[in-house]
Amino acid sequence: MKNDIVLIRPTLKQKEEALCYRKEHFQHGERTIYGSELFDKTESYEEWLSAVTKNTDPKTVNENWVVTDTFFAIRKSDDKIIGIIDLRHTLNEFLKDLGNCGYSVRPSERKKGYATQMLHQLLQVAKEAGMNALHISVEKENTASIKVIQKNGGVYERSFRFENETADIYKIEI
Repeated sequence: MKNDIVLIRPTLKQKEEALCYRKEHFQHGERTIYGSELFDKTESYEEWLSAVTKNTDPKTVNENWVVTDTFFAIRKSDDKIIGIIDLRHTLNEFLKDLGNCGYSVRPSERKKGYATQMLHQLLQVAKEAGMNALHISVEKENTASIKVIQKNGGVYERSFRFENETADIYKIEI
């Protein structure tokens, strides 16, 4: 199938494609790339890659982070990075309202079902990590993301305020 994707951990091999992915977000006026573990804020791909690699291991995770797996969603037919998604294994005080995962799809590839596939595949990763539920936050106006979460079994849990915005937490049982 032309739109099949696979989640893979970032490597140096994807550097150029990853930089194009980031550039596309920026060209669309998006300065935040959700689920990217600060790829939108880090100039050096190598520095970012080192950080996301260290954050996968409890022994090397940044003291201000939690163990996190970050994946590129790669379209099998052409090896193009379609999206990025992360899985935070635990929630600290800061993350309690932000949830266990974030995700983004490149602007030119939206509305094609990729985010739904990405989250579906991440649920399997979470299951293999021994997690029994994911909590995901979403802005109330982000109807596309709400639909993605609901298609993957997400159920509204509660609302909260963050930076003067109201957002909701959905829970997906695994």
